Amino acid sequence: MIVAKNDYDLADRLENFAASIILQYSKMPTSYAAQYLAQQLIRSSCSTALNYGEALGAGTLKDQLNKLRITLKELRECLRNLNIQSKAKLLDDEVVNKLRNENDQLIRIVVTIIKNKS
Repeated sequence: MIVAKNDYDLADRLENFAASIILQYSKMPTSYAAQYLAQQLIRSSCSTALNYGEALGAGTLKDQLNKLRITLKELRECLRNLNIQSKAKLLDDEVVNKLRNENDQLIRIVVTIIKNKS
């Protein structure tokens, strides 16, 4: 698990979050539901870091806010996915709790950035 609590660089935290998800699924789950949710979680978690990178390089404030909102949308999707996997007992509770905690913190940070820029 890569999730770091004392890392304050948001780009690194988003990359670490995505890497943690990828490492969690280093072996493909066997059930259809687990595979479906794992693949979607990998896509949405990686999208958070990629869209934040786009926001950092945006030419206008409007474009930057749009990329930040996409980052937020993808983070919320990750959270819903983790909640479903937890309820379906597809992931270990300890793993889910660490990922959800980091996911929640990232959502709060991105929301604050959007509010401050709007």
